[in-house]
Amino acid sequence: MERFFSTIFIIILSPIIIVITFLIFVQDFENPFFFAERVGKNSKIFRLIKFRSMIIDARKVNIFSTSSNDKRITFIGKIIRKYKIDEIPQLLNILYGDITFVGPRPNVISDVNKYNQVEKKLLEVKPGITDIASIVFADEGQILLNSKNPDEDYNKYIRPWKSRLGLFYIKNRNIRLDLIIIILTLFSIFNRKKALICLSKTCSNYTKNYDLINFILRDKELTVINPPEDLKFL
Repeated sequence: MERFFSTIFIIILSPIIIVITFLIFVQDFENPFFFAERVGKNSKIFRLIKFRSMIIDARKVNIFSTSSNDKRITFIGKIIRKYKIDEIPQLLNILYGDITFVGPRPNVISDVNKYNQVEKKLLEVKPGITDIASIVFADEGQILLNSKNPDEDYNKYIRPWKSRLGLFYIKNRNIRLDLIIIILTLFSIFNRKKALICLSKTCSNYTKNYDLINFILRDKELTVINPPEDLKFL
């Protein structure tokens, strides 16, 4: 069914795909697509397909986390990142069976190598195009703004919570929750605050962990936190 819907969405979005592909190509006459190695289910390495939002050879600096003011991001790249258009080609990854519509976002190899035993449970399911953390950390680029070491700050402030939210999703996943996450992912592009409120209320139906529920609102400053070491928070 997911492959069927992925095909339908590719057909529906084909005019946008063609236009964006052309705009990215004409800015530097290079490949408009970017293939990034990610870790999927059972630690399988696969190539995640995205519209290229950065200059060619952007990964040569060996920095995987991206801030909003990253000089590697192109003019077109800033636009497609803002509206999540760069994620559209991942529909092809669904066709290939690498990912699903909703699931923990796949991480780069270097970050997965930092996983503890609890976090490794994230690799027991297929990753997805979107999940709870995708909405909660839609402002990841802003969080890392002016960071001297984006990768280090990502692992200190963001990854621990992403892991918690991913593990929470795995325990409680169902079709209704998936549909809500998809709808709120799209809605958050236009009104993230209300999307977070709706997401927090939805998650409160599955847990009494008020720290997790309140964190989803993202109305407090991020602090350094350790990755989850057990599943009691679920």
